[in-house]
Amino acid sequence: MSQATPGAGKAAASQQDPPTMSLTVKVWRQAGPDAPGGLVTYPVTGLTPDMSFLEMLDVLNEDLQRQGQDPVAFDSDCREGICGMCGLVINGIAHGLGAGATTCQLYLRRFADGDTITIEPFRARAFPVIKDLVVDRSALDRIMQAGGYTSVNAGSAPDGNALLISRDLSEQAMDAAACIGCGACVASCKNASAMLFVAAKVTHLNVLPQGQPERLQRTTALVARMQEEGFGHCTNEYECEAVCPKEISADSIAFLNREFARAKVKKTALGKLLGE
Repeated sequence: MSQATPGAGKAAASQQDPPTMSLTVKVWRQAGPDAPGGLVTYPVTGLTPDMSFLEMLDVLNEDLQRQGQDPVAFDSDCREGICGMCGLVINGIAHGLGAGATTCQLYLRRFADGDTITIEPFRARAFPVIKDLVVDRSALDRIMQAGGYTSVNAGSAPDGNALLISRDLSEQAMDAAACIGCGACVASCKNASAMLFVAAKVTHLNVLPQGQPERLQRTTALVARMQEEGFGHCTNEYECEAVCPKEISADSIAFLNREFARAKVKKTALGKLLGE
């Protein structure tokens, strides 16, 4: 009958403990929209590689609260990469290193123990800072209110085969509809342009039969509202495509440009016909 080696249980348990890591974070702190802001350095210990980036901020805030300090304000909701609430510029990159992922889906395994990380809010004139890392992205909501919908009274849900839509068009619409409105495209653009966001909404609705009655009006209304909100112009740098967590292609911007030109031409032609 074999006998257990003294201390073997503790050794096995210690081998199963996840490795811990420590980070130094430089966080943008700003008390309010009109208050001055700056980077404040904090050490964060007791982390594990499997923690998400937002969980790391949770650990930091718990430490700050224990010390009687004001916790860092940041946006989050579903923490599953769906809602679009989280949005941070991490080491100069919107949502941080890694393609096709939101901030909440960024894990600490992408960093090395002892790394220093700079965390800032999304920066754009149309995204004023509310506090710390929280910005007001309601400008995107107002763009949607200008025409990002179909107002056709369609009644109850139709049969799935009632409207024949080609696979190519349905895939194009679904790819564009994946946009979660996080604003990373704006934060990454040197002009703070919202063209990828607007292009995704226009593509999603304009290629489908249900969106045809308001196609021209929708296109011009969304672009006009985008300009009113203070977003910049697109200069084809493709930074928006690079950081988009849903990997929406910049080809949709080309589609938007064609739709906008078509709407303007038809509006001009109709105005001449009506003598306007």
